[in-house]
Amino acid sequence: MIRPKIPVNPTPTGLSTPPAVIQPTSITPGTPTPPPAPMAPAPSRPTVQLTPGAVVAVAGAGTAVVLVVGAVLVSMLLAVAITGASVAVCALVIRSILSTDTRR
Repeated sequence: MIRPKIPVNPTPTGLSTPPAVIQPTSITPGTPTPPPAPMAPAPSRPTVQLTPGAVVAVAGAGTAVVLVVGAVLVSMLLAVAITGASVAVCALVIRSILSTDTRR
């Protein structure tokens, strides 16, 4: 049912021509080209100048990002800690229930 099928290359049909023989040609030197003219340097881009208001806005945005990321990470850590504590309490309760059944 699952057998690999080997592809079969078809045999060429028709006339096949032998490859053409390439004859070497001589190289004739051309006239030298003049060197390119020097180009004017591109105008430099203006430097970015921040106003005091823009600096305060960037600092405020950076502070907000740090506070939001910190709050998310702390909440994730707290969720993991609460989950671990609740699983530990459940394990103690189940162990207590199982051990009291064997003593009676």
